[in-house]
Amino acid sequence: MEKIKLNNDLECPIIGLGTFMLSPTDAENSVREALKMGVSFD
Repeated sequence: MEKIKLNNDLECPIIGLGTFMLSPTDAENSVREALKMGVSFD
């Protein structure tokens, strides 16, 4: 997964995961699929 380096030297994956205005079910599905792809929400 491609990442960018932030000003505080942390790396952040380049991914757009918008959950604003989604129904709870759609938001859950989006997060589940992101986790399957290996996105970490640390």
